[in-house]
Amino acid sequence: MDATAGPTAASGRGSTRQGGVLAAIVGGLVGLIGLILAIGGVWLVAVGGSPYYLIAGIAMVVSGWLLIRGRVAGARLYAAIVALTILWAFWEVGTNGWALVPRVIAPLVLLVAVLLVVPSITHGAHRWRKALVSIAAIVGMTALGGVVLGQMNRPRVLATLPVSGRTMGDPAQMQAGADWPAYGGSYSARRFTPLTQITPANVNTLERAWTIHTGDLPSAEAKGTYGAENTPLKIGDTLYVCTPKSIVIALDPASGQQRWRYDPQVPDSAIPYTAACRGVSYFAVPGAAAGDACATRIIWGTLDAHIFAIDARSGRPCEGFGTHGRVDAKIGMGDTPPGFVSINSPPTIVRGVVVTGHQVLDGQDRWAPSGVIQGFDAVTGRLRWAWDMMHPDWSGYPPAGQTWARGTPNMWTIASGDEQLGLVYLPMGNAAADYYSSLRRPPENAFATSLVALDVTTGKPRWRFQAVRKDVWDYDFGAQATLVDYRGTPALVLPSKQGDMYILDRRTGRALTPVGTIRAPGGGVEPQERSPFQIVSNWHTLRKPVLTERDMWGMSPIDQMICRIQFRKARYEGFFTPPNTDRRSITYPGYNGGTDWGGVAVDPQRGVIVANYNDMPNYTRLVPRARANELGWAPRNQARGRIGGAEGAGDPQANTPYAVDVNAGWRMKFTGMLCKQPPYGGIRAIDMATGKTIWDRPFGTARTNGPFGIPSMLPLTIGTPNNGGAVVTASGLIFIAAATDNLIRAIDLATGETLWTKTLPGGGQATPMVYEQGGREYLVIYAGGHHFMETPVSDQVIAYALPAR
Repeated sequence: MDATAGPTAASGRGSTRQGGVLAAIVGGLVGLIGLILAIGGVWLVAVGGSPYYLIAGIAMVVSGWLLIRGRVAGARLYAAIVALTILWAFWEVGTNGWALVPRVIAPLVLLVAVLLVVPSITHGAHRWRKALVSIAAIVGMTALGGVVLGQMNRPRVLATLPVSGRTMGDPAQMQAGADWPAYGGSYSARRFTPLTQITPANVNTLERAWTIHTGDLPSAEAKGTYGAENTPLKIGDTLYVCTPKSIVIALDPASGQQRWRYDPQVPDSAIPYTAACRGVSYFAVPGAAAGDACATRIIWGTLDAHIFAIDARSGRPCEGFGTHGRVDAKIGMGDTPPGFVSINSPPTIVRGVVVTGHQVLDGQDRWAPSGVIQGFDAVTGRLRWAWDMMHPDWSGYPPAGQTWARGTPNMWTIASGDEQLGLVYLPMGNAAADYYSSLRRPPENAFATSLVALDVTTGKPRWRFQAVRKDVWDYDFGAQATLVDYRGTPALVLPSKQGDMYILDRRTGRALTPVGTIRAPGGGVEPQERSPFQIVSNWHTLRKPVLTERDMWGMSPIDQMICRIQFRKARYEGFFTPPNTDRRSITYPGYNGGTDWGGVAVDPQRGVIVANYNDMPNYTRLVPRARANELGWAPRNQARGRIGGAEGAGDPQANTPYAVDVNAGWRMKFTGMLCKQPPYGGIRAIDMATGKTIWDRPFGTARTNGPFGIPSMLPLTIGTPNNGGAVVTASGLIFIAAATDNLIRAIDLATGETLWTKTLPGGGQATPMVYEQGGREYLVIYAGGHHFMETPVSDQVIAYALPAR
């Protein structure tokens, strides 16, 4: 016998034993996953869902058992499962890259592990041949994965950009140009600049011009509440920034050097759900001499609901405005616990009247403080008028011993205004207790979830346009209406959280584009309150088709299966499915959009609307009062107590029969991933003349998103949730941050292609602005982050410009 035969044979037997152990481990994993899929598959089939998971699970259990026994047949069976899974996936969702991820990627990754152990359980000369076959299969699967991922990043261009024509006249008194004199560029809210120094050809050379730190970061008590949301103003030689705690800072627009700072000393206890100051307003006193104190002034509201006026040049209080430069907007409201009433949006000033609404803390109490709208004299701070929809005959403060009606719809967001017509356009919210309507009074039902045109002279409504009847979906208007000319008519573009867009005659409220109705689902806990029909825009909508089980997602087949089960268990009859108690209901779109407070941008030269939007459902359940009491769900001024409250899950809705539990975005509790497949947000260009989409694309990359909150750092365009708006330039650029990937980007208006990006130090949940100073064009963003969007908090304001010559 050959002396070398013994050791060689022994080595082969050791290798075989080691291969058997590896095969058993992989087989055990395949079998375990198969068992989970089989058990879940039974549940899914029982609620009317797809049988795939049950069939695949059983087959994987068999495959795993064969691998554990060292049988190559187990690998062959699993390869067949994957092949059939790929066929099933393409049959179910076609070439939709993100939809294919949980169906294809995870099974392929597991197949790699199975193929790698095949040579170790193969005997004789066939071992190396099968190793080469395995390597070739892995290379092929990698290529297939690349093809799948490659389908995720392309804008869908459907039409050509309209040719630039005449500029639509702007009825605002102050207009964007070298300056940015109002939150939306002007009170027309177009978010458009006629500046052209930065172009698609040179935008890739943009660099930081300056950075400042505001110093406003959350205290230990305020942690988890900050969301800056600020768009600065630029007037003349000064830039004005407002921080989350309502501090106003004046800067040199060319260098960022601080000129003055005014701190209204807002306590942390005044923070509602979010500490934010979206902006301030500027007013020049008519006839005042340039050197007079407060001839030009900055006016803004604070988180503790005061209106301040300070000198625009020095930052000193305007002594003639109210009491030493401030007015308490809570006077006449009665009981207002800290945090229940706040102002985080800039007032709109038309014909010398400072028009302001305020945020009332959501979800707390049916009889929360009033949503009264107030108009103050921009010079003296005197209350000119107040509009309380329950007391339309009251023109000023309530009579002695009375208060403005509690719980009425409020305007928590930003109004736009027409100086020529003397109208302000109020995007109205809902009556207190968003998800229960039986206790609402007729005027509340008439004005909730409406755009209301108010006469600034009298404070009386001129007209209203209501988008939802008896809203129980939190579909209040969050965005400014944008003033435009539409086919020769003074008009406005009105975007909604539902995704519908309307164009209205801003003089009368008459719809200039087609409006239709759809049959809405009935039932819920208040079937007698649900309207059988709801209105929709037949001109343009950002809303996507109704959800199906196939739209459910996850990082793997397991969590996708769980989301499919949740979908089948919930009540969902399409758009306007009402909330229930016996099981969850699906609200799609969710309350974060469509279009939220970031609004839309309009290029008035080309007639193009730019809209970034969210595309996520909510998973909602009404909780009977007795159960809510057991859980300790009480208004913030009672059991909760902590600043910031908790919008969504656990909102008590006191003094109604039901609290509400809202899973915003419908997340998986274990992984934190959303149940609906990507994209979760997009951006679109719309031809205003026709209502046709020019291009549409997912918006936001996956770099900071991942399971269990772990950033993936993948540059793939997943389409993330987004808050904040866009700016459009006459040169054909869109500047926008907004998404959760902490990037600011420039997008080509013609194609939707991203031309430039920079990473921000915090979340960019704010609308940027553009101005000129000293012959140089600047782009500025407050990168403050946002707790609700789970982006990093920062106190940095950053300016970008082309390299200095």
